[in-house]
Amino acid sequence: MDDDWLAARFEAHRPHLCTVAYRILGSVSEAEDAVQEAWLRMSRADTDEVANPGGWFTTIVARVALNMLQSRRARREEPLAVYVPDPVVRAPDGADPEQQALVADSVSLALLVVLDTLAPAERLAFVLHDMFSLPFDEIAAVVGRSPAAARQLASRARRRVQGATVPDADVPRQREVVDAFLAAARDGDFEALLALLDPDVTLRADVGAQPPGASRVICGAAAVAGQALAFAWRAELARPALVNGAAGVLVADGDRPVAVMGFAVARGRIKEIDILADPARLRLLDLPRL
Repeated sequence: MDDDWLAARFEAHRPHLCTVAYRILGSVSEAEDAVQEAWLRMSRADTDEVANPGGWFTTIVARVALNMLQSRRARREEPLAVYVPDPVVRAPDGADPEQQALVADSVSLALLVVLDTLAPAERLAFVLHDMFSLPFDEIAAVVGRSPAAARQLASRARRRVQGATVPDADVPRQREVVDAFLAAARDGDFEALLALLDPDVTLRADVGAQPPGASRVICGAAAVAGQALAFAWRAELARPALVNGAAGVLVADGDRPVAVMGFAVARGRIKEIDILADPARLRLLDLPRL
């Protein structure tokens, strides 16, 4: 296989490969690193026997991403109290060509949170089979198990994922609900907030390691509404954005990003709110100017 031809084919597949890695890792920067590392391996490999370059690319990227996921899990001596995956953010009326593939058919933050609770091999088997339709014999080669064992990994993951919130498909309607929530927070209207929240709503706020205890999970409409009133200043600074393809907001003080808020609107009410306010991680995101 000619090197120039291989490089051209790889670049044509790069958006898809970034999407695969992102869904496995839940991190845009790590996904880009995984794809780059995979390319370095491919460029040094004997490609004469490669009959399906696209499938081979996907397999190599998946193997690299799995190794990164396992290393990340090993580095965490204790699980983080709250961890919100990297959001993919773009302007509501624009398109960033470099991240278009990540936005198209996006996986919600709510689903990524559930995926992050899975064992690395379970997550990879579910993502590759249920999201990208890879056969289990190919997945087995990545995880180093039999096809039957790979099938079991995906089945266990699927049972966990079935409990994830499925957002409404109508993004304009999502936007109406999110805008009404922000308006109620700005106005200090507790009753209006309650009407917009699902009774079992969950809010996850990831502010990083400092200050200790600031990251938290809050459950229930009354508690989440109270939190919204306590941080009404964020609503004042909120700008509409698409967060993983759904209605969300970017909170910014001038040009300084303060937080990204993703919303899962289901049956016309807010079921989940995911807030990433870790300054160190926000600096690594490719956030749009809104």
